[in-house]
Amino acid sequence: MRVTDDQIVETMNTDPYVQQLLRAPIPARLAYIGLDGNPRVVPVSYLWDGAAFVFASPPDWYKVRALAANPNVALTVDSNDFPPLILSARGVAHIEYDQGLPEAYVEASRRIVGEEKFPAWEREVRAENRNMALIRITPTWLKVVDFETRYPGPS
Repeated sequence: MRVTDDQIVETMNTDPYVQQLLRAPIPARLAYIGLDGNPRVVPVSYLWDGAAFVFASPPDWYKVRALAANPNVALTVDSNDFPPLILSARGVAHIEYDQGLPEAYVEASRRIVGEEKFPAWEREVRAENRNMALIRITPTWLKVVDFETRYPGPS
């Protein structure tokens, strides 16, 4: 059975294991193809906005240039518990340039930086007056592994 885009979004917005991972202080690991044709994986602070994974980076950073050249990506968010919870997705990155300092970047960082350190971090970032590229990854494929009802393996 082919899973539709609407089913992917519904799973992302309603599945309790997915919701647990989306709230956790865990970065997503973003996999993309570098400008040299080789695969890369980097952690990113992200938000799920109800329809896409969202993060921001300076527009001249390597990953932004690579995503502009090849927008096909994969990402995972997984816990450190045993057994781990795993959310894996594939999708297409869409880049919006000249976004100033996107609020999505600030809010995505809150979960990773932590509430205690966040006020100082936020003041510093806002004082830098950064210009960022906003990246939205629309998922086209999704797999959730909870080791109770869903296990790794072919989909």
